[in-house]
Amino acid sequence: MIYFYYGDEEFNISAEIRKLKSKLDKNFLEMSYREFDNPKFPDLMVAISTQPMMFGKMLIVINCEKYFKTSKKDSEAEGSFDDSQIKQIEKSLETVNENLDIVFRAYTPYDPKKKNTVDKRKKIFKVLSKYTSQEFNQIPAYKTAELETWIKNQAKLHDLKINPDAVSLLLLQVGSNLRMLDSELEKLKVFSKDKPATKEMVKEICVSNEDLFAFLDSVVSGAKAKALEQYGKLISTRYPLSILATLHSNLKDKIFLKANSSKYSQDEIAKMIGMHPYRVKLELQKLKQVPLKNLVKLKENLTDAEFKIKSGQSDLAPEREIEYAILR
Repeated sequence: MIYFYYGDEEFNISAEIRKLKSKLDKNFLEMSYREFDNPKFPDLMVAISTQPMMFGKMLIVINCEKYFKTSKKDSEAEGSFDDSQIKQIEKSLETVNENLDIVFRAYTPYDPKKKNTVDKRKKIFKVLSKYTSQEFNQIPAYKTAELETWIKNQAKLHDLKINPDAVSLLLLQVGSNLRMLDSELEKLKVFSKDKPATKEMVKEICVSNEDLFAFLDSVVSGAKAKALEQYGKLISTRYPLSILATLHSNLKDKIFLKANSSKYSQDEIAKMIGMHPYRVKLELQKLKQVPLKNLVKLKENLTDAEFKIKSGQSDLAPEREIEYAILR
C-alpha cells in the first residue's frame, strides 16, 4: 500500500509509521525496512520499484518534504519533477508489489507566512494524495479540550487509566508538546502499577519546571541575589546538567520571542513554539526591558559551561560552573 503523511506534527506522523513498522518480521528487520531522504528522480524510481524478498512484508519510508518547496531556488533541488517524470512516478506507484508498503513522509514545521504546511498545488501532491493520505498538524496550546482528549486516547494506547484532574494537571505542567506528554504518560504507567493515575502522581513524578522558570526569570531580569537563592534550592533536588538542559530550552524560547515579537503576532508565535498565547503575552511583558544581546550572551555562557562540564575541562564542580556562567 501507499501512504502519504504530511503536516507539522512530527510525533503523530512518526507514530503512524511505528504502527506499520511493528507489523514487520523482527527477525528480518534490517532487510525489510529502508528509509530514503528526499531522493532525486532516479533513486526514487529505484525505491518505488523495490521487490520484497522471501521474508514477507517490506516497509520503505521516503522523507519528501523537499518535494513541496516553492521558491525558484528550489526548482533544481531534489523532488522537482517534470511532467514526464510525474507520469512515470504515477505509473510505478500503481504497480507497487502487494507485499511492499511505501510511506511518503513530509514533515514540514509550522511557518506563519504559509497558509499550508505543504504546497498542495504541486503535481506530486495530487499524485500522492490519491492514496491513503492524512495531514497531521500541531494542536494549538490554547485548544485545551482537544489536547486533553489526545492525552486520554494516548493513555489508552499505553493501557493507562488516568483521572480527569490528572489529565488537566499534566497538560498544565508539561505543555502541548505531544512527544513530552507521551513520555510522561509512559512514566505514569510504570509508577501507577495498573491503578488509575492521579493528580498527586502527576505532581510527584512528572516534569514541572515552575521553579526553574522562576529562577531563569530572576536571572534574566538581573535580580542576581534572588537568583542565587533560588539556585541553591534547585541544586538540592536536581542534577546540575538536568537544570542546564531545561535552562537551554527555556532560554531558546525567550530569545525567539524577543527576536520575533515585531515580526509575528502573538498567536503566530504561540503556534511556532507550542506555547499558549496568554503565556506568550506574559513572557513578552517580562522581556520588554531585557536587551536581546543579554539573552544571547547568557545562552553562550551556558553553552560554554556545558562544554566544559561534559568535556572534563572545568576546574569547578558542575553546579559551580553553571553558577559562574549565570553570574558572568
